[in-house]
Amino acid sequence: MALLGLLAAGCAELSYYAGSISGHGALLAARQPIGWLVSDPATPERLRDRLEYASSARDFASRALGLPDNGSYRTYADLGRRHVAWAVVATPEFSLTPRSWCFPVAGCVAYRGYFEEAEALRFAEGLRAGGQDVHVGGVAAYSTLGWFDDPLPSGAVEWPDAELAGLIFHELAHQVAYVRDDTAFNEAFAVTVEEEGVRRWLAARGAGDAVRAFEQSRERRRAFLGEVFAARGRLAGVYASGAPPEAMRREKAAVFADLHAACGRLALTEWERARYRRWCSEAPNNARVAAISTYHELVPAFRALLERQGGDLPAFYRAVRELARLPREERRVRLVGDGAVLLHRGERQAHPAAVVGHVGLEPLHERLVAQAGVETGRVVEPGGGALALGLVEEDGGGDRDVERRDHARERDEHGRVGQRQGLLAHPQELGAEQ
Repeated sequence: MALLGLLAAGCAELSYYAGSISGHGALLAARQPIGWLVSDPATPERLRDRLEYASSARDFASRALGLPDNGSYRTYADLGRRHVAWAVVATPEFSLTPRSWCFPVAGCVAYRGYFEEAEALRFAEGLRAGGQDVHVGGVAAYSTLGWFDDPLPSGAVEWPDAELAGLIFHELAHQVAYVRDDTAFNEAFAVTVEEEGVRRWLAARGAGDAVRAFEQSRERRRAFLGEVFAARGRLAGVYASGAPPEAMRREKAAVFADLHAACGRLALTEWERARYRRWCSEAPNNARVAAISTYHELVPAFRALLERQGGDLPAFYRAVRELARLPREERRVRLVGDGAVLLHRGERQAHPAAVVGHVGLEPLHERLVAQAGVETGRVVEPGGGALALGLVEEDGGGDRDVERRDHARERDEHGRVGQRQGLLAHPQELGAEQ
């Protein structure tokens, strides 16, 4: 089936997949065991310190967080560049629904990724010429969901301590539970594990100041997300208004001007300002809003689920895997609780318009979204091929995650729910530049 899918892809797709396979192969070939590098006297002291930190966080992930104990992130790959790959996200001019690319085996993903930046930019320019809102971002790291021993790329090791540990926890979480065609579910689950894992990691190290600094950084992130989701609610109203295109363009420009100004007023650290610089220095667009929303739409609901399990991570993982087995609509309703969802500012809200306006990226429930008058359609393009490579970036949401995965439904020894046969790459926190 995989071979037939690949042959059916056509010349352009064959070239695309050949580049994906070549890029991934080069990454695997560059792997070096972290333990060996740490013990090698020729390793620069700064790199040795960062690798020792990453190794300790990796051990903690399996020992204390119940994440898979395998070869992932126990090797290092010096790529000589900041990003391992680049990803493209696109939306129609008057929609917040990200465009999808579908593959016979891997399913549909809301981005398309490349190992060569020039190819990503060329593809993005074609979409932009067709009237799409487009966002291109670099990917610092990705996960193959345990089917390969993924390395820690050189572009990620200089991240701040909490961010580096969080990256490892996030990527490993995708090996615990993964659902085909539901990026928002997968990423929000991984973000929840990431944030809870970092809290426990810093507390275990007795780093009280670091714990406080991390919580303050989460507060600043919530402030940033609050501005993004408020703008998203305004845009949803504009696009559902039925106004003439020129009127909608004026309203859209005004919303994004306000969001750009609000980003500039946020009290961010130097690291955070660098991470979100494209939001604060350039005009945002639908694609960036859609990208960052993917990672955070459902995080409050996952946090509530973890709390209902008494903070017991293994119990939380079991509950998530049970949700993963449900049909998409039932899964979403069960997760958020009859249409009510915890919003990013902490309150509960059951009114469908408020839910969609403040949080929504993908439908929480078709009926609720329809009542809110928000477009739920998805533009789908046949991608062809057995291997789906889609990488997305870090620009207010995430530049560090591309997952590749075989797809044919099964559970493995870690209890993963997923598919085999074919690579699936997807973004972590779409929208941030690191």
